[in-house]
Amino acid sequence: RSVGLIPGTYQLCGFVQLYFVRNLSGCAGETGGLGGGGGGGVSQRTQDYVTSRNLLIGASDACERLMASYKDLTEMAGYTARMHELLTVFRDVANGTYQRTTIDNRDGSGEASAASAAGGGGGGGGGGGGGITLQKGVVVEAPDRISCKDVPIVTPAGDVLVEKLSLELRAGGHTLITGPNGAGKSSLFRILGGLWPSYGGVLVRPPPSKIFYIPQRPYLPIGTLRDQVIYPHTAADMRAAGLTDGHLDTIMEDVALSGVVEREGGWAAEKEWADVLSGGEKQRVGMARLFFHRPSFGLLDECTSAVSIDVEGQMYELAKSKYGVTLLTITHRPSLWKFHSHLLQFDGCGGYTFEPLDAERRVSLKEEKRLLKRQLAGMPQMEARLKELCTLLGEDMDASLLVGNAVVD
Repeated sequence: RSVGLIPGTYQLCGFVQLYFVRNLSGCAGETGGLGGGGGGGVSQRTQDYVTSRNLLIGASDACERLMASYKDLTEMAGYTARMHELLTVFRDVANGTYQRTTIDNRDGSGEASAASAAGGGGGGGGGGGGGITLQKGVVVEAPDRISCKDVPIVTPAGDVLVEKLSLELRAGGHTLITGPNGAGKSSLFRILGGLWPSYGGVLVRPPPSKIFYIPQRPYLPIGTLRDQVIYPHTAADMRAAGLTDGHLDTIMEDVALSGVVEREGGWAAEKEWADVLSGGEKQRVGMARLFFHRPSFGLLDECTSAVSIDVEGQMYELAKSKYGVTLLTITHRPSLWKFHSHLLQFDGCGGYTFEPLDAERRVSLKEEKRLLKRQLAGMPQMEARLKELCTLLGEDMDASLLVGNAVVD
């Protein structure tokens, strides 16, 4: 009976049984068995042919459905495995257990990796064997500062991006974070937000109510337009805080989305917002959430990459002056440098620098780099033309360069 759960199984078995019973009965009838004599003529044979044809067509359709169900079964098995893993992680978090099997990729010198050392060496020797990364960092909550003292940036897989990070940020210390891909920028945000544990050192961070993270693609839950702005709060939480839709209207004006409320039918409208809103509108909804919650620190991870530069600058200025948010921004846009006072730059090799940011000097260096790249881009063409001229004049290229330098001197 269990095979009946697969689409087409019962149908296939029934068609096969009917086909063989029908044909066996016909054979028996021709020999004087179940069907009697060999009478019936052309009409009987035609009827048998049509019946058998229909049975075979039905059986082939059942086989097709049976093979197509394999994809559904594998997809369901994948979802089941992921849900089991998710529930296991939730259970570990509820029990305060942060243990994940990792691989030490270091050489066989016997020295413990940063991940193992941060975890107190529990289960993780050197030599490329399997280890367990343990949560051994000290986490302290403070409402007005972020401080890291010898805090390693380690992924859940055990990859050490930065062995020891030390810095301190006070309220108003707007920080720009740069570096190549995989250097640890977003990983630092995950540690500050509490999504990843601290594997060593001392980490001082604000409580969850005082820090807010905005990704590049904000999550849009199922619900009303109001729910998109106040997420993860509910309408009841908003009313309990003494806030009304009038406050939301002001926020939408600050992020240049006041027309969306009227366009979509008001705050109570329910739609598939992930499909209705454009990429830039989604990112501005993320900034609206930042303004609604008004945290002490905002972790902005490329959250305005699809927004025009003028609206982006307006939102950053309001975040600092009107809403009092200290910004920690990951961005590649030079237009945002002027809104920050410090620079945290990762080199992608485990090192970093943390220093005051001179936005004007950095812009001039960026312009100089752009000009040099433009000049160097024309060098191959210039060299090819020089070779062509030397060939036409019958001169050696190196000699012509020497003569040219002498004349200039």
